[in-house]
Amino acid sequence: MFDTKKFGGYLSRLRKNADMTQSELADQLNLTRQAISKYETGDSFPDVSILVLIADIYHVSLDELINSGEPSRNESVILNKIASGNMDVEVENVADMVNLAPLVKPGVLAKMAKGFSKQGIDISNVVNLAEYLNDEGFTALLEKASFECADPELIEKLIPFLDEKSKLQIFQKILDGETDWHMIKVILPYAEYLNVHIEAAVIDGALPWEALDVLKEGRQIIHERKVRDGEL
Repeated sequence: MFDTKKFGGYLSRLRKNADMTQSELADQLNLTRQAISKYETGDSFPDVSILVLIADIYHVSLDELINSGEPSRNESVILNKIASGNMDVEVENVADMVNLAPLVKPGVLAKMAKGFSKQGIDISNVVNLAEYLNDEGFTALLEKASFECADPELIEKLIPFLDEKSKLQIFQKILDGETDWHMIKVILPYAEYLNVHIEAAVIDGALPWEALDVLKEGRQIIHERKVRDGEL
């Protein structure tokens, strides 16, 4: 797993061995001194495009700079490709995506998600990626996600990050029997428009009649929330 603190320590040594201040490095990278300080303490990681500039400034290879953070072999390959401008990144292990998510832009992560070739991704890994994925990336991973280990608490963490298309994807997985139909109770407060879909699914036999009771409870929760928030 890539260690930003080890990378930061290496960057700090490069700078000091070159007899440069943080401000001088910041000027060359068109950044603030505070940004350099966060890089060196491991509190943040530079955009991968900045890595190329740092490697040029200190006359080290991009590979050497990236490997200072002791990434796994797959992580090293992915970061090298991205830093070199190659966005055709194929990821075989979702753990690599989880580990690298804080280090790359959402758009790059979305490309990684779309290129992920395996099906049956544990939904818990999608939850771990929630704060980093954009809507495009979410949609791509949800299509391949397995809901076998899903529980209401897990879905509750996931729902606020989803766009309407992704919420419909989860609803479809409920209809397909990939997860417990009781999950609609978790989704409803965030997707009131599903009311009509749930009623239609009950009529079509895709959901049991008991789902109407859950729908009624969900409507009550939404109503109480709107009253609380002054919307009614």
